[in-house]
Amino acid sequence: MTRGYDLNLLHAMNVLIEESSVTGAAQRLQVSAATISRTLSKIRATFDDPILVQMGRNMVPTPRALQMQPRISRILAGMHDLMRRDEELDFTDIKPVFTIRAADVVVGPFATKLLQTLRGDCQDAAIVFASETDGDDSDALRRGAIDLYIGATENLRPEIMRQTLFESRFHGVVRAGHPILLGEITPQSLVQYDHISVSRRSRRHGPIDDALQEEFGLNRNVALLVPSYYTAMQGLHRTDLILPVPDVAMNRDTLDRLGLYAFPLPLKLAPVNVFQAWHPRHDSDVVHRWLRRTVLTVTNGWRNRSHEAAPTPDILIH
Repeated sequence: MTRGYDLNLLHAMNVLIEESSVTGAAQRLQVSAATISRTLSKIRATFDDPILVQMGRNMVPTPRALQMQPRISRILAGMHDLMRRDEELDFTDIKPVFTIRAADVVVGPFATKLLQTLRGDCQDAAIVFASETDGDDSDALRRGAIDLYIGATENLRPEIMRQTLFESRFHGVVRAGHPILLGEITPQSLVQYDHISVSRRSRRHGPIDDALQEEFGLNRNVALLVPSYYTAMQGLHRTDLILPVPDVAMNRDTLDRLGLYAFPLPLKLAPVNVFQAWHPRHDSDVVHRWLRRTVLTVTNGWRNRSHEAAPTPDILIH
């Protein structure tokens, strides 16, 4: 492409790669399948690449298509931003409802504060926190099923845009008076007791197990697997189970109320990078930008607090 750049062609190419289907792209762009087929032929000729190839009954993007897509998304977002650079957000007569997918450790500390802050600008703003599923978070963002993802998943597609919010580290949580508290807490004493693991994808093992095995040749027994940290914490005081919990989900008053005690894990674990993520088509949207700025502002308090010696985020468990 040396001259005569066609942004419509780039937009169609972006949708074709995301949908991996001529029919799906046609439906999304509200044109006929024949039109998309002709457009795909032009794209193939322009870039000298098949872009989509048949694999069984489905079509899949070529390696070059996947390599180009993040750049194409940025180009389209940049052009959209250029066209709307002088637009200001007018809250008159708008009633935005944002659908956000986030883990309970994010919903707990920040949901109420986020709504209050949004309503400081727009009194009719509302938030729907969608439950986490085993589905593809990137696909949910692409389809518009959710407006924003907040979490730490490693499974987002390259074109999905993201912004770091804060880091969180894991601590061990046990009942007050747990036998492990009577002496030095070591990796060896850690594996003497059964553990609770929290995962929405039903994974019993993760970085803690990797660290125990790689550094010390030890294995822990995950006796209970649940989808929510708050659920796990509720009944923990009646057991000798050990529950690893991100520090963003811990609050001294809450631990005291539940009869629990938190301690640093005696392992070298990388911090969890919590970020917000969105589809490129929303990057320049003024309402979506307002949402993202507000999320960043609300979580910024935890970002600063997480660097202190004893972080204690404001959180209530219901």
